[in-house]
This record gives sequence, structure tokens and C-alpha cells, in this order.
Amino acid sequence: MEPGSSALSIQESLYPGLTCFGCGHANPDGLHLRSYRDGDVTVATFIPAAAHDNGFGFLNGGVISTVLDCHTAAVVLWEADKRAWKADEGAPIPFITAGFDVRFVRPTPLGPALSLRAEPVEISETTIVVSAELRLENKTRATMRATWRRFHPR
Repeated sequence: MEPGSSALSIQESLYPGLTCFGCGHANPDGLHLRSYRDGDVTVATFIPAAAHDNGFGFLNGGVISTVLDCHTAAVVLWEADKRAWKADEGAPIPFITAGFDVRFVRPTPLGPALSLRAEPVEISETTIVVSAELRLENKTRATMRATWRRFHPR
């Protein structure tokens, strides 16, 4: 499925009521990231707005981290759904971010559409690790390795 398609994204189809700032389509002020499966990888397009400026005409690192975190979430939610790993009672989703490592490879200009790509590196019923990258003009701008752990509310 191509980004920009009229088909529902992973986020819209699996968690339409999620209010996450980055990927929640029920958050009116959020980024509304839309991720899609493309073979064995998950892809998305993100267009930075002027409000995402780091003060120097480039995309803010916190926004980059948010977009990559939420894009890895799409991979995790897809993989969990595929395996019927449901959220525990009282948990909105079956896994939550336990941590991530972001590397800023080169500055990311504001304006042009950015490509996101992510794929699972490790999958178990307790932990899912995802590798992701943000690209522009066939150049990697940032990478992330995100670890997601099974969420058990207390």
C-alpha cells in the first residue's frame, strides 16, 4: 500500500481511537502519521511543517524522534495483531516503548516529504525490536532502533 493512499493506515485500522500525538488519529492536534505495509517493511511519508523548525530551518530532533517512535509503533502493532497478541485488560495497546536509540546522520530540511521505513529485528511475545530510518533525496537523515516491551498495567 502506498503512502498517501485512500486506504486505511495501520494506525487507523488497528487503533482508530488512539490519541497519541504522533500517530493517533483521534488527536486533533497530532501529526496523524499514516504507516502502511509494503512487502516485509512498513513505510510512511511525513511532511514537516514550519512549526517543526529547530530554529535553523531544519526539522527539530524531538519531532524526528517522535515520528520514528510512532512509525516503529506501527510495526509493533502490526506484528502483535498478526500473532493475536492482545492488550491486557486496562491497557490501550499490547506493547509500549521501552527505549530507543536515535542517530541524526545529517540535517533534515523542512518542507519536502520525508520517507520512513521500518522493519522488525527481533520478535517475541515480551519484546519487539524495530529498526527504522528517515530518508530524504535517497539519503538517510536519521535512524532509530526501538525496543518495545509487553505492557502489563498494575
